[in-house]
Amino acid sequence: MPFSYKRRLEIDLPQRQSAFLWGPRQSGKTSYLKSNFGDSVYFDLLNFAEVDRFTLRPTALGDTLAELPEGKLRYPIIIDEIQNVPRLLNEVHRLIETRGLSFILCGSSARKLKRPGVNLLGGRAWRFNMFPLSKTEIPDFDLLRAINHGLLPRHYIERDPWNLDSYLNDYLETEIYNEAYVRDVVAFTRFFKALSYCHGELLNFNGIAQDCGVHHHTARSYFQILVDTLVGYLIYPFTRSTGRQTILRAPKFYLFDVGVAGRICDRTVSSAAGNEFGRAFEHYILMEIWMARSLLERRFQIQYWRTKSGYEVDFILGDGEVAIEVKSRVRRQRDLRPINAFINDYKPKRAIVVVAENEARRIGNVEVLPYGEFIAELQAGDLI
Repeated sequence: MPFSYKRRLEIDLPQRQSAFLWGPRQSGKTSYLKSNFGDSVYFDLLNFAEVDRFTLRPTALGDTLAELPEGKLRYPIIIDEIQNVPRLLNEVHRLIETRGLSFILCGSSARKLKRPGVNLLGGRAWRFNMFPLSKTEIPDFDLLRAINHGLLPRHYIERDPWNLDSYLNDYLETEIYNEAYVRDVVAFTRFFKALSYCHGELLNFNGIAQDCGVHHHTARSYFQILVDTLVGYLIYPFTRSTGRQTILRAPKFYLFDVGVAGRICDRTVSSAAGNEFGRAFEHYILMEIWMARSLLERRFQIQYWRTKSGYEVDFILGDGEVAIEVKSRVRRQRDLRPINAFINDYKPKRAIVVVAENEARRIGNVEVLPYGEFIAELQAGDLI
């Protein structure tokens, strides 16, 4: 099984144009940049010596580049893990303005760059995102392997999905604890363990806070830390009103990778059936939607819909234009009751049940699509 993957991301910068590239650790950012920008000057801010040098004197970047031949500066200058030295962005800005240089600034956390006074280049840099692998990037894609091992390039090919444990431990240590994103390490550790029962579910911040021994505002801030460090996403309820009573406020939280979620939830899926597979399959389809939305440069919302009587549709795209339910299979008409309820209330342009089956079919107003066909249509930009 190949370790090198052809990624769908394309960074094609005009002359003098710069960019940010964001993505979780080990999602393949550095490999992508070294493969596609092999002639570029490269600075690695995971290197402590480089961090110390540029923290003490950010202008050292300009001095270093001034010593290089002009031919080397025709290519974008790569600075990896830019969040480790936020002050360096002022020097980058100066070099863009005074010397017309182009940069690709790569990072795995935007949290430090949200602080007051941090220079985000005033809109002079485009934004790109790197995600875990998509089905279309993996030859001989194996759904159960993706669910159990996750879709980080290195871990997808690992023999043992438990190797993700070291990723989780290292990530927590380097990205969250050491960066002082949280003050109470013990409480945050309890919070991370609490994700095992609230992942993909409606969030009860008060209940989570009690389990962690913190204030509910602190529990909310923990989720925001995970969003800012690119570890997860919050999706909110679809709230356009009808006569039916619906959930209006509680968000859901999903980790950035289905394999990482599986390790936290102590989950191993052995077949494409059952509740555990269903939850993981739903998460995987959400990953494909997030990635496609970014690569297609679309801005449609991703929400969920749930009534107080218990009907639920997993994902609502845009302003109710597309309703998506994710199931291992559709066996009987009652499986379609939630999505049919949404159709009756909101009249979406398309209503789709994504399944781990091979047969595409239509049942009334609902399209039943095998997940491979759904992903192909999604990535082609034909879904919404």
